[in-house]
Amino acid sequence: MEISENEILAVELINKKHSIVIESDNQIEEIVKALSSQTRRQILRQIKNEPMDVSKIAAKLEMTEANISAQIKKLEKAKLVSCEYKSGQHGVRKISQLQYDEIKIRF
Repeated sequence: MEISENEILAVELINKKHSIVIESDNQIEEIVKALSSQTRRQILRQIKNEPMDVSKIAAKLEMTEANISAQIKKLEKAKLVSCEYKSGQHGVRKISQLQYDEIKIRF
């Protein structure tokens, strides 16, 4: 069965301000890979309602900060989270927050 150009798989990323449609196979693959990890999905659930730093996420999930930081980098690469750095008591804190409220797969 041949797929026509009109039958494109796409991912729509939606937040309160706007939505974007991703049609690039490479970008879709990056998003799907990011969502394929249970740990990364747990991180997304933790930061769903409020931005959180790596230390707090690690404590809640009972994992190392190094592991959480590595997982967040993968979520950032897929553009599912954004991070900002803020001063803290013991150096700089990396605060992560969701970029999108909803992800839709279109066929």
